Amino acid sequence: MKQIVITMILWSLFLKLEGQGVNNIWITGYNGGLGEAKLDFYNGNPSINPYNVPMDFRHTHANISDSAGNLLFYTNGYYIADATHDTMQNGGGINPGAYANFVPDGFLIPQGALIVPKPGNSNIYYMFHNSADAYPIIPNNSTSFKFYVTTIDMNLNGGLGAVTTKNVVLLNDSMNVGKIVGCKHSNGRDWWIIIHRVNTNKYIKFLVLPTSILGPYFQNIGTVRVDDAGQAKFSSDGNKYAYYHYYNGLDIMDFNRCNGNFSNVISDFTLPYIQGNVGCEFSPNSQFLYVSNIEKVYQYDLSSANILASRTEVAVWDSFHQPNFPALGVYLCLPQLAPDGRIYITTGNGTTYFGRIEYPDSLGMACTIAQHSVLLPTFNFNTLPNHPNYFLGCDTTLGCICAISTGINDGSSQNIAARASPNPTTGFFTLQFNVQSIAGTLEIYDVMGNLMMRDYVAPWSQFKKIDISNMASGIYFGKMQWENTAASVKIVKE
Repeated sequence: MKQIVITMILWSLFLKLEGQGVNNIWITGYNGGLGEAKLDFYNGNPSINPYNVPMDFRHTHANISDSAGNLLFYTNGYYIADATHDTMQNGGGINPGAYANFVPDGFLIPQGALIVPKPGNSNIYYMFHNSADAYPIIPNNSTSFKFYVTTIDMNLNGGLGAVTTKNVVLLNDSMNVGKIVGCKHSNGRDWWIIIHRVNTNKYIKFLVLPTSILGPYFQNIGTVRVDDAGQAKFSSDGNKYAYYHYYNGLDIMDFNRCNGNFSNVISDFTLPYIQGNVGCEFSPNSQFLYVSNIEKVYQYDLSSANILASRTEVAVWDSFHQPNFPALGVYLCLPQLAPDGRIYITTGNGTTYFGRIEYPDSLGMACTIAQHSVLLPTFNFNTLPNHPNYFLGCDTTLGCICAISTGINDGSSQNIAARASPNPTTGFFTLQFNVQSIAGTLEIYDVMGNLMMRDYVAPWSQFKKIDISNMASGIYFGKMQWENTAASVKIVKE
């Protein structure tokens, strides 16, 4: 076990070095052909230049680069473009539906798309995304009925990549739009993907493995949230999660990267109620959380014994307006941690500025918020890339390899019958169970509680063929988990 842990630590360090350029590109812009800008952080301080590309942007933007910092592909929620800025092969028609017809020049959904590499395959990428399927003209308050995954293979089309599967529905449900976030599993390889069910306090989770995407898993915790926009973020170390929108306030909670459980929720409903683009972001050292609500920025010290009492007002809008456009206030809106260790803040109203938190790891006013300090060559529609922490390695406090179950539910699980045949078995057997309408997971443990195997259980199936011929003789316990249903069985390996 020690050798495995050391190997995984070295592998995570290798990934950090090899992948250092993957999130260095930011593309910002404005719909209607008003131009785009590119911020390139590869060498530290960003180089900021006009970026004449065909794609228009509103809120939704995700992209990824290779380890050398070369842009591979990107999206505005409506289609995917490759490195030549043309539509990627089979990359049109993302997020089908009426909303795509309504805003073909870019979606108005913060964090509406998220790109992660497929675990164990550096040339395959998953893009998770959703749309506004029940929307007003501006979907700050809307609902998504489908959660999609689209797969991109960069080996195809001469290295420019191609979409191999598109708009695959992972979940039919009623979900809050956007706020699609990802966090590395404690093994430093797999990914947790998190969204939220509308009008509930239910979080929906998927686990991305090298062989499959498991889930959905569900957990009820925190505030009941009506349809909203805002932002959700993981801390850089993956141990904290925050969700903020002016309708429903702020939730801060702990996150277990091993089993995907949230815990220890803290809620703040006392933030000023100001409608508009509001959001949150963690400091690089994960000690501080920043919340921006258009006219002010607040800092929470997560190391404090009383986190809510630690809330400090660290910036107040200075009344600056876009020059020559006196009606356009340059506000404090959506924050995003950048590769240079600073937090950039969009300014609302389609201005040519970002604000910036210069020293986000510092307590109180020492963090230094420089309003409208970053001048862009074009107008910006609050466009920020949705980048997770691609460099988060394995969690050495959990030994990198954890055997804790992903049996996430809302506490109302119903047990159903299951049986294995033949049992005892020499290795191959079949599980039989009641049909479920959603996908589930199978986990097999030894008598010491060590997780030996995890696999996908297809929806609408009643059989699952299993091979444990590579396991030692002995007694094992199988557990299947769906949203509110579970099944267990003892298996004897001869």
